[in-house]
Amino acid sequence: MADGSSVTMTSASRAGLPPRTARPRRRWGDPWLAAVAGAFTLAQLVLVRPDLGLGWDETVYVSQVSGQVPAAFFSAPRARGISLLTTPIASWSDSTVLLRVYLAVLAGLGLYFALRVWRAHVTPRVLALAGALFASLWVTLFYGPQAMPNYWVAVGALACVGCFLRVRANAGDQAAWWGVFAGAALMAWMRPMDAVYVVLPLLVLALRRPRLLAVLVAGLLAGAGEWVIEAYTSYGGLDQRLSDASHIQGGLGWHLAVVDQLRSLGGRTLCRPCTGSAPNPVVTLWWFVLPVLGALGAVAAVRARRAQPVLLAGACAVTAAVPYLFLIGYAAPRFLLPAYALLALPVAHGLAHLVTAPARGTARILAVSLVAAGLACHLAVQYVVLERTVHSSAANRDDWSRTASALHALGVRPPCLLSGYEAVPIAFYTGCGSAQTAGHDTSTTAAALTRAAHRTPVAVLVQPGDSPPTYARVWPVERAGVLHAYVAPFVRPGR
Repeated sequence: MADGSSVTMTSASRAGLPPRTARPRRRWGDPWLAAVAGAFTLAQLVLVRPDLGLGWDETVYVSQVSGQVPAAFFSAPRARGISLLTTPIASWSDSTVLLRVYLAVLAGLGLYFALRVWRAHVTPRVLALAGALFASLWVTLFYGPQAMPNYWVAVGALACVGCFLRVRANAGDQAAWWGVFAGAALMAWMRPMDAVYVVLPLLVLALRRPRLLAVLVAGLLAGAGEWVIEAYTSYGGLDQRLSDASHIQGGLGWHLAVVDQLRSLGGRTLCRPCTGSAPNPVVTLWWFVLPVLGALGAVAAVRARRAQPVLLAGACAVTAAVPYLFLIGYAAPRFLLPAYALLALPVAHGLAHLVTAPARGTARILAVSLVAAGLACHLAVQYVVLERTVHSSAANRDDWSRTASALHALGVRPPCLLSGYEAVPIAFYTGCGSAQTAGHDTSTTAAALTRAAHRTPVAVLVQPGDSPPTYARVWPVERAGVLHAYVAPFVRPGR
């Protein structure tokens, strides 16, 4: 008996899993996780400019709760979770730096607590490695301090799956029950459909445990409740909102978006349409290594007879990724953040197995050296892509800011209204409202916009060489940054 127990504990340790009889390590586990979360927070503040202006989607979310600008049109797929998360800052301050710092600190805390619930299933150092692998991705660092929902779906997924495993192991763990509920609610609060895909494996496993199934479903309903209610009050019903959301996303159905995701790994925050060549293979190599290391970690866990934590995390990662790899016709790296967060656990097990597997002399040194060199190269690639992404994003937002200053000089000042090319983010920078007569953000008609031009300053933005809409063709045209602005002549500030 003693020999068999010793073998089980040794194999579990090599797979990065705690012995079956072990309890969570409170003494050494938390400092490792705190170090990872602290480094993640610091890296966001250092590598992603705190003064980086708000992006297109960020302006939509923040404008919903801002006390300084009118709310932008809120399209059917969006959920208000991230807007409410930014309320403590955005409701009274227009400081981008303050908002970025607030979100970076929250992101670090969220990662710490989401990883912490896994201590009963994963050894502290391997758990810290999983957190570091996820936190060091350029897409995680870039979106951690942004007012975007995808990172928070990832945090909710980690917490929900970890607590689900704890409940299955110990039904008396009351904190874990609440963790299942809160993790599911957080995901659904941010992106309801993403939450459903993440928890599909959990729903299947919970079918024979009615209480666990009820708590999981209750969490989803609690998080998505506002979204469902709003569907009936503002979008013509739940079916209509789902239909509109599908239309805006290009029609949900069979779309092979794997290559699109590959193209976006070079730093394209939105790949729609996703044309052009894929990035240098050095940039995308890590994407192909992930499933290999994940499979290695799963095999090691199976051999250690502690497969469930690794396999369940991997299964939820797969279901989280499926819609963005096969069901929509465009790509954005942030869509896969929940999958990356969950897949980091089996990948960390795989790496741990490589460096701890029985080997002697040269073989052990070679394995450790290859893993260390691979991780160093991986970090270097992630940093280069992150720096490039931050630079290009800052350039776009500086253009919006210059256009806003030019509009102010033309007399388009709050209260005012913008329409046309990139009107949504430029309106935020200008302090105006925005309204579109066509496209995914359609919220008004040409007749209504013309009537509004007799009451408030209105400008229609077009790219050089493009024609303005019919109703604005007789309006005076002025240069506004890199765009042309057709400014309604009927109203000027002070008149």
